[in-house]
Amino acid sequence: MFFNEPVLVLGMRPGDLSLTHEVREMLQSAALLVGGHRLLDACPRQWCPEADRLAVTSPLSAVLDTVRSVAENGRRVVVLADGDPLFFGIGKALARELGRENLRVLPSLTTVQLAAARLGVSWEKTAFVSLHGRNDYTPLFSSLVHSDTIAVFTDQDNGPAEVARAMLERGADGFSMTVLEDLGTERERVRQLGLQETWGMEFSPLNLVFLEREYPPELSLHLGIPDHFYLHQRGLITKLPVRAAGLSLLAVEPSSVVWDLGAGCGSVAIEASHLARSGHVYAVERDKTRAAMIRENQRRTGAWMVEVVHGSMPECLQAMPDPDRIFIGGGLGGESNQGAGLLHDACERLKSSGRMVLHCILLDTLLEARATMEQLGWQFGVTQLQANASDRLAGDLRFKAQNPVFILWAEKP
Repeated sequence: MFFNEPVLVLGMRPGDLSLTHEVREMLQSAALLVGGHRLLDACPRQWCPEADRLAVTSPLSAVLDTVRSVAENGRRVVVLADGDPLFFGIGKALARELGRENLRVLPSLTTVQLAAARLGVSWEKTAFVSLHGRNDYTPLFSSLVHSDTIAVFTDQDNGPAEVARAMLERGADGFSMTVLEDLGTERERVRQLGLQETWGMEFSPLNLVFLEREYPPELSLHLGIPDHFYLHQRGLITKLPVRAAGLSLLAVEPSSVVWDLGAGCGSVAIEASHLARSGHVYAVERDKTRAAMIRENQRRTGAWMVEVVHGSMPECLQAMPDPDRIFIGGGLGGESNQGAGLLHDACERLKSSGRMVLHCILLDTLLEARATMEQLGWQFGVTQLQANASDRLAGDLRFKAQNPVFILWAEKP
């Protein structure tokens, strides 16, 4: 459906509400003016004397319904937005709900462009993260892995201090932080701060955080990291050939939520995070020492996407989101785990069409897992893998056999 009068989405330059003569004329005939409280307050009523004013608040659906109702009646709607309305702005929601054909977008200079100019930084490869209305910092952690410069849009609850706290808690301290406040106004301030310095500091509500990598991680994050690069207890690591086969069968996708249960030193979770670039990866380990090793391996590789969960299973799984992929390399076999119900709980929590991979060394573990999959009616398969790795002996090389492992994969209907 085409509106007789397209909705005008007007991007405002940071710190400036100056308008062209053409736009001022459009505002004069507006029936509805929409925008955040700050932009509405800065727009004099004489510019649009006949317009009702609607503040953009939650839920956004109510605002969009009002915009649609007024526009469908052939009356002019003007939406005020910061910078480019189609860059982390309301333009995307308007296009989705009203149709792109019913919008006329007039963009302006974005906050990021202005920030990059102030810092003299080339920004075409900068990652952009919006924390507006979020309590999940995963997009930030993903950007810290893959980008050298990151621009973070903050809000009242997720300001510079909260960004710094999240980074330090995860161990991502190899970045400098610049906070740019009130850009384009007389109160403009640009401060480069250490992450720890931000604690207890006050910032203008209008701020942008710009992060720049100061030094790379010790190890490059990729698939097939050699075993000796991981800090681990002797023998408690999913060795490279078996790890590669397990991750292949796990079929991790970019947006997957991945559980690594009984994570040991975290090698599977760390390499899975290289695949789940926009998902979530949880490394669950009940042993305190091994959980600390996971965090150290995370620091070495810069695998900030991995969230280390130290606790006993299945109790600690309750607060985690339902997974798309589950890897179990430890935690099923042995007397200490009998009757724990871990496999049953994992199968129950796995999403429909999700995949599970188990690495079984003990035959009883394999038989238990196979019986469970047959009882559930899941499609599954088993591969036995035994690799031989080169080892030095008497000035030459020999092949040293690794323990055989049964790899069971299963798919939930």
